[in-house]
Amino acid sequence: MGSYYMLPQTEDGRQTDEQALPLNIAEQTGKRPRKHWLVLLIALIVVSALLISGIWSRVKARAALNTETAQAALAAVSVVSPKRTTPADEVILPGNVQPYISSPIYARTNGYLRKWYFDIGARVKKGQLLAVIETPEVDQQLQQARSNLLTAQANLELASVTKTRYQGLLKRNAVSQQDVDNAVGTYNANKAIVEADKAAVEQYSALVSFEKVYAPFDGVITARNTDIGDLINSGSSSNVKTDLFHIVQPGKLRVYVNVPEEYSQGIATGMTADLSLAEFPDRKIQGKVVRTADAINITTRTLLIEVDVDNPAGTLLTGSYAEVHLAVPTQISTFLIPVNTLLFRTEGLRVGVVKEGKVVLTAVTPGHDFGDQIEVVSGLKSDDQVIVNPPDSIVSGQEVQIVKATLPGDAK
Repeated sequence: MGSYYMLPQTEDGRQTDEQALPLNIAEQTGKRPRKHWLVLLIALIVVSALLISGIWSRVKARAALNTETAQAALAAVSVVSPKRTTPADEVILPGNVQPYISSPIYARTNGYLRKWYFDIGARVKKGQLLAVIETPEVDQQLQQARSNLLTAQANLELASVTKTRYQGLLKRNAVSQQDVDNAVGTYNANKAIVEADKAAVEQYSALVSFEKVYAPFDGVITARNTDIGDLINSGSSSNVKTDLFHIVQPGKLRVYVNVPEEYSQGIATGMTADLSLAEFPDRKIQGKVVRTADAINITTRTLLIEVDVDNPAGTLLTGSYAEVHLAVPTQISTFLIPVNTLLFRTEGLRVGVVKEGKVVLTAVTPGHDFGDQIEVVSGLKSDDQVIVNPPDSIVSGQEVQIVKATLPGDAK
């Protein structure tokens, strides 16, 4: 406790200035030490704050450096997501365009070609005369057959009169039964000869009618393999046969396609098919599947199908090569991935999938190879992240850093 001294007072009880001075000095000397400690305390707090801030920034910088170092140590990989294929795969297969009806025209009689009336490219109607063949020996045979028929008919008439006469005489017992029987037998024999000669006449008449060659249906002449004076051999003979003409009906075309066995279950009668031809690069011609062989060819392992195409104007030419586009429904859900995602390992085909920052080598079953892409039948999901160009040294469980890949053709 400090000592306080009472200073002299004036008559009115107030202290003089001289008397109050020692007390003010004492109060000032008591406040100075407290201000000094307050300044030190504030300085200490500021220094401590600076130290803590510096230490914290260093700790934070070191943690960031450690994180960057750890990330830099991870292998950076580009990933893509599998693309789901469309519900129907478009299969492009080669097709042979053939006429709906195609027929070679052979001769049915032997002889020499006297005249032909139509050349290649000509459009003919059913029943039009195409050519005439000279067959003089057949004409002579017909004439002979007709003469034989006349002789047989005369003999039959005589036998008929004899038979009638003998039957009348038998009633009066003027002739024996044996004579009557001989007359009846002679009549029957001559009647049979007449029938045979009639058949011969009809046969040679038909052969003579074959001298004229007619168009069997409306169509286009695509080949003429004979000329005036050529020796014609009958198409029914054992000699070398040559078709005189070749005629086709191009109003409707048949396109035959061999479908691989794996797509055979997706082919159904009535489904549409689009045709692409080199001579019509910007045009798709629509057809329809009308029938299938319902059997797999054991040699080619394909299913033969027929696609019919209307061709009323004859724009499409028979014998053309066409690419047939078929929308074959897929049996299972498949995905497409780039071919540079595949890993060929001794245990089988693998792809690297990133899950939770680690690599998982997944077995996949390949489908169709489209060049830069390959179909995966099983082993992947739509949300998988598949590594592009994975290194050969990659293993399951390896931590990696993901970089999203941009492939050619991707929409920006």
